[in-house]
Amino acid sequence: MSSFNRRTILSLLAAAPLGACGFTPAYGPGGPGQRLRGQVFITPPEDRLGFELVARLEERLGRADAAIYELAHTITTEDTGLAITGTNNITRVRITGTVEFAVVDTRTNTQVLADSVSTFTAYSTTGTSVATSSAERDAEDRLMTALADQMVDRLLAAALRFP
Repeated sequence: MSSFNRRTILSLLAAAPLGACGFTPAYGPGGPGQRLRGQVFITPPEDRLGFELVARLEERLGRADAAIYELAHTITTEDTGLAITGTNNITRVRITGTVEFAVVDTRTNTQVLADSVSTFTAYSTTGTSVATSSAERDAEDRLMTALADQMVDRLLAAALRFP
């Protein structure tokens, strides 16, 4: 029986070009994820949606003990009826969300990043009022998670330019 493992060889061949291009994992040693972990103070939430957003950001970036950066954000959402019956009943609602955010270096009080992210999610309104309310809340939570993940992606992409 041979010790040849085709998957091992293919994975090594796939990873070889990444080493030559200077690729560094975001959360690897010296990567931008390690540079930001626990270093970003996120302004406190003002409402439930803000709480969900900040909770996800802190989950990904860690809570800031001695923050070097401060992240301020503004959330806007808009509901749009997607599916409307012949009797004008809305059976599906799309929630579009946008977060505008800025990162300030607290040591120098200079803005190092200003950006915005947006996405959408939807929920059904065909169930009972309790089910519809629960579906709306779940959709809002999913929206905030997706927006927070996009924000972290932008932060990681820009982190190497931070002072």
